[in-house]
Amino acid sequence: MTSIKYIFLITIGFLLLSSCEKNDEISIDSENLLIGYWANAAYDNEETTFSRVAALPDNDYAIAFENTKKFTERTSGFCGTPPLSYFNVEGIWETENSLIKIENPHYFPTYLSWRIVSLTEDKLTIKRELSQQETEHRALMSLFNEFYELAYSASCVDAANWDYVGYGSKACGGFQGYIAYSKNIDVALFLEKVKAYSEEENEFNIKWGVTSTCDVIPEPKSIECKNGFPVLIY
Repeated sequence: MTSIKYIFLITIGFLLLSSCEKNDEISIDSENLLIGYWANAAYDNEETTFSRVAALPDNDYAIAFENTKKFTERTSGFCGTPPLSYFNVEGIWETENSLIKIENPHYFPTYLSWRIVSLTEDKLTIKRELSQQETEHRALMSLFNEFYELAYSASCVDAANWDYVGYGSKACGGFQGYIAYSKNIDVALFLEKVKAYSEEENEFNIKWGVTSTCDVIPEPKSIECKNGFPVLIY
């Protein structure tokens, strides 16, 4: 009787072990090697190499491509401060030759591009590439820096020599904010740059479907000079 129980327990153990091993099996789509789960990220300058795994890990960064075009990123967010809490962020993916295009409303920009450097059954190496949205956003920030640097090219000694203007375009309407500028600079050029930036940002928002809050930015009441810098008083 004892031997029967012993054989029975061994059989149950073998079945449980077989079941676990089956769950850990890695499925590979021979028609599209990209489909699957990728984890154990290793970073080398601009390149990231992943290993194929059976499923998304609970407590590690990973990505997944499904044949339904669903993309999942297992991430702890941008903070990276222990203890880390991982969660899934989902989007849509497609490929164009060796370029992976990912659309995710949780990202900014909402479109990301990864270039496939190499792809095998076991390894995926990608390189981050700027999307068109990112390229246009960088150009927009260059316009911002032009008028920002011009505005503060003079030291604030007498507030009477300073003024302010609204700049930018929120997606929901209205200015992004107000900026002080010295009357001793080339004011016409400065205001021209502010206008150009605001118009470009409005077009950018419309083109890429950017969203924003709809609160109205209050207009400053005055300007004060503190330690050589203008401070807007509300």
